[in-house]
Amino acid sequence: FTLNVTGETPSEGGMDYRLPGAVSNGETVSAHSDTEKEKEEEKDQTLEREQWNNKLEYVLSVAGEIIGLGNVWRFPYLCYKNGGGAFFIPYLIFLFTCGIPVFFLETALGQYTSQGGVTAWRRICPLFEGIGYASQVIVVLLNFYYIIVLAWALFYLFSSFTIDLPWGSCDHEWNTGNCMELQKANSTFNMTNENATSPVIEFWERRVLKISDGIQHLGSLRWELALCLLLAWIICYFCIWKGVKSTGKVVYFTATFPYLMLVVLLIRGVSLPGASQGILFYLYPDLSRLGDPQVWMDAGTQIFFSYAICLGCLTALGSYNRYHNNCYRDCVALCFLNSGTSFVAGFAIFSILGFMAREQGVPIAEVAESG
Repeated sequence: FTLNVTGETPSEGGMDYRLPGAVSNGETVSAHSDTEKEKEEEKDQTLEREQWNNKLEYVLSVAGEIIGLGNVWRFPYLCYKNGGGAFFIPYLIFLFTCGIPVFFLETALGQYTSQGGVTAWRRICPLFEGIGYASQVIVVLLNFYYIIVLAWALFYLFSSFTIDLPWGSCDHEWNTGNCMELQKANSTFNMTNENATSPVIEFWERRVLKISDGIQHLGSLRWELALCLLLAWIICYFCIWKGVKSTGKVVYFTATFPYLMLVVLLIRGVSLPGASQGILFYLYPDLSRLGDPQVWMDAGTQIFFSYAICLGCLTALGSYNRYHNNCYRDCVALCFLNSGTSFVAGFAIFSILGFMAREQGVPIAEVAESG
């Protein structure tokens, strides 16, 4: 209804109610409720929000977000730790009961509201706003150590620009008398020294980290790592500084290049002697481990960790989708891509572990435990 507020006293001492568009003294007066104004504001905000240029940018962005160290590093280790192929059973159960539904929920929430991880929950119910803030706290804590891993990767990248890799021999200043190269150990020495270490481990502990004798000796600032850390933050900044316009272009490289490296690693790994033994160790199921609650806890943790759910990032990325985008199909495809990558990465990792075990003459479990 419309309220006549022309300034004249309504006839018969009452308020004059008229239908929308009614004219009083040459004026058309319309009063909108607060609810209607809020709807208009929300509509304007939705229209103003940026969107992905195409669906491929969204798919690659989410793939780059959820596929990473958790697939290549953590999943193969959990398979080794929790009964090999038997670990797939609780993993798949949690995937279909928790992973895919929550993944779809967060993505659909962002696409429906066109809001980020905090304001989307506020739009559903103001009381749920705390869920968004809690997820942001988790993201901040994760960034503290994930960015360090990127700094280590950059350090290794720069260190590899030499003719001879610095972690391939024991003739460097950071090596100790216990350092022993694999080739020499197999050809000229009897490995009776229980304190023998590889140049790879000594490079990591004594060159990269420079681990001190104890917490009472903090050591000096590692300027090389500090600069790598700064570079990592700078790269992250320029990847997102223009919003989805820049992120959508960067992911064409960042989300596809790791797959190229994984394929190269897989082809090289399966061609090495002893690779088949490593793959059998990876797939052989120890069903007795299914009675251990820790196996089920690790499977559930891996799903939440690898799928980046409950962090708000899926809601934020989904908010840049078009309103009528088929996010259900996207979510199912991305979930299978994520788990498939983990499964294939296991072949690449364990084929190399099988080769290392063959060269060192030790069981595969011992090599897996050390690395």
